[in-house]
Amino acid sequence: MKHLTMLISPDGRWVVEDSAEFFAALGDSRPDYDATAFAVKNLGFIKFQVHEQSLIEIELHPYTVELPALLAAQQQLLVSKVRLFRIRYFDTTWQSEILPGAELAVTRLSELCAPKFAPSAKERFFVEPQDYSKLFDGSDGPLQLLAQKWRMLFGHFDPSVISFAINHQLLSRLMIFGVTPGVSDPVFRFIGDGFKWLQEEYQFYGVGEKVENQPDKEYGNWVAGFYKSVASTGQPRYDLVSAKIQPPLGQQGLFVSRYERLLLPWKTSSDEILVSMWSKRAEGDKLPILAGSETEYPLLRIVAKSS
Repeated sequence: MKHLTMLISPDGRWVVEDSAEFFAALGDSRPDYDATAFAVKNLGFIKFQVHEQSLIEIELHPYTVELPALLAAQQQLLVSKVRLFRIRYFDTTWQSEILPGAELAVTRLSELCAPKFAPSAKERFFVEPQDYSKLFDGSDGPLQLLAQKWRMLFGHFDPSVISFAINHQLLSRLMIFGVTPGVSDPVFRFIGDGFKWLQEEYQFYGVGEKVENQPDKEYGNWVAGFYKSVASTGQPRYDLVSAKIQPPLGQQGLFVSRYERLLLPWKTSSDEILVSMWSKRAEGDKLPILAGSETEYPLLRIVAKSS
């Protein structure tokens, strides 16, 4: 076949252009307009064309693309034998780029469809977004392992996620938050035993509490915004974070930390979206305390390394 055109629906299904299945997904059985162009520009479909096994052309509107569709397109690129790719995307006007390799095309698609959520930087909190697509390589670091597990499961949470974390000694530094559409505040669903906030039993009685209910409520509100964004966009975040955190009432000083974190959204059998967070101290971070000593605030040391 010299020319093949397929469409990827927002939920990641492949449908043939102008087929009954496509029109059903479109919600219009007899469109009198360019249905493909409308679906791509307005409904989050991705157009995928193979030209004589020499060129693959992908057409999309990045702002409307859902994660399952993006992953379906990227996975097809990675198994393709074609080595030349054209990405056509809408950004006020249609733009076009040629890329000489599947991995370059996959990375560029991730960049185009990256979350647009970017909270205003506060004096005490600062985030430096990183390219999460580089975590999907062959490395065996903890962030890479979790990212690859998420990708293998197509973002669907099942019991194997926890057993995977246990087997790779990741559970201690893992947190899981629940975000339900229409409910503004994320809540703790799981807290690894490496996060002993305020009291050592917090990983037990903190489950079910709102994320914003921390001694430093401004910090709690700030990180909660990221969890809500990841749940709503369905796309991961990989960040380098710098934070100066207020201790509990009655204690003095600010605790300073710099850490890497990976946020992954997981679909469940209910409306609730789970957002997992795994963090580690950034290289070179010496965890300074601005006032008081680490001995005086042992639990604040753990708070700053957490979320």
